[in-house]
Amino acid sequence: MGRENQTWVREFILLGLSSCWETQLSLFFLFLAMYLVTVLGNFTIILLITLDSSLQTPMYFFLSVLSLVDICYTNSTVPQMLVHFLSARKSIPFPSCVLQLHVSLAMGGSEFFLLGAMAYDRYVAVCHPLHYTVIMHAGLCLGLAAGSLVAGFMNSLMQTTIIFRLPLCRNVINHFACEMLAVLRLACADISVNRVMVAISGFLVIMLPCSLVLFSYGHIVSAILRIRSAQGRSKAFETCASHLTVVCMCFGTAIFTYMRPAASSSAEQEKMVALFYAVATPMLNPLIYSLRNKEVMSALRRVLRKLSETR
Repeated sequence: MGRENQTWVREFILLGLSSCWETQLSLFFLFLAMYLVTVLGNFTIILLITLDSSLQTPMYFFLSVLSLVDICYTNSTVPQMLVHFLSARKSIPFPSCVLQLHVSLAMGGSEFFLLGAMAYDRYVAVCHPLHYTVIMHAGLCLGLAAGSLVAGFMNSLMQTTIIFRLPLCRNVINHFACEMLAVLRLACADISVNRVMVAISGFLVIMLPCSLVLFSYGHIVSAILRIRSAQGRSKAFETCASHLTVVCMCFGTAIFTYMRPAASSSAEQEKMVALFYAVATPMLNPLIYSLRNKEVMSALRRVLRKLSETR
């Protein structure tokens, strides 16, 4: 019976954030502005790192990959959400829902592994500065970035396959996108195995990189406290402050959503947290890395000066 019900699901209806037309119109303009800032900000970061030779270091290489991941993650959910704000019928075809869930999970998982790699990079820079260029060579950086993307996509492929093999008895998703926990609620079969897989995946994709970050920053703080000059301590802290801010935002929202007991979570809370992670975090990342980073701001001024001179 479950399999028969599943065959009738040709599309999903997304309830979105509100059913009030005035509210949806206001949200459309708000999230459109945030979406444009996200794409422009992350694209600017990638462009600056590509054009300015002083930013072509391991730290900024990882930042450029992170910006690319943020652009892909945002584009997997936000454009559709903007269209639905202006639509009476908020539907998404079954294949599009599968693709959206796969891409968003892949980009989210890749981001966690990238943040772990960036924490290791900061650990080497602060704790082993004399050997930094030897340890963080181009091959290792490419390997860490590629490994982060592969791990994110492999986890996403496994989760997406398991979820959509379930018999789905309903097609109304209480969310603004095809999100993993929201889709699981549509199943008319026992999802205890899926809950276990979500917990295992959360441990591997969220908690392991988070542990690496905590380990790295434990050593970084210890090394900074041993620096005698206040100027030296301040400079060492500035190299890590931006990354640590982004880490707290990303891991905090993910742990709140996926590492809590199922009984303590609600659909409305998950929507709000997912909204912050899908819209706010990718928008804030380039702002945090640029406004708090003198090197990025200097590179921006140099690139703008070169562009003005060529005219």
